[in-house]
Amino acid sequence: MPDSVTDFDPTLIAFVCNWCTYTAADLAGTARLAYPQNVRLIRVMCTGMVDPQFVLKAFLEGADGVLISGCHPGDCHYINGNYKARRRVKLLRELLTHFSIAPQRLRLTWIGASDGIQFAEVMQRLVNDLKALGPQGVASEHASWRPQNRRLQRDAIGSGSEVIGRKP
Repeated sequence: MPDSVTDFDPTLIAFVCNWCTYTAADLAGTARLAYPQNVRLIRVMCTGMVDPQFVLKAFLEGADGVLISGCHPGDCHYINGNYKARRRVKLLRELLTHFSIAPQRLRLTWIGASDGIQFAEVMQRLVNDLKALGPQGVASEHASWRPQNRRLQRDAIGSGSEVIGRKP
């Protein structure tokens, strides 16, 4: 456990669009632009495909912040995926308060494919903001009710077999 806030190194999970933000991250890397090492990129085809369960799971598993980043509005390869993501993030911010998670820990940004410099700057700014907020303690608080194995987890969220009428 860190001795002070300055020793705190937040973990940031970033769900990034394959077509824009992931390409910007690649550009930042090839240009040797520095951004924090504690950022974990998860490439998705579109930000509109990021299920709110993934965001909640990231927080409940110990992430200090979550970023969803994709194409600029109007430039989505899937027509309206970024608009869907914007609506979901708005609802997720409201939901996070029920889990005692500060809504500022969830961010939505638009970073185009040629914006490698902006990508590095956004990552640095977000990590600095998370350092100022301090560690997120929800993972340990909710560990008692989190499913411990696959069968319990399936039962908790539904296996999908009930939807089509089959018994598990």
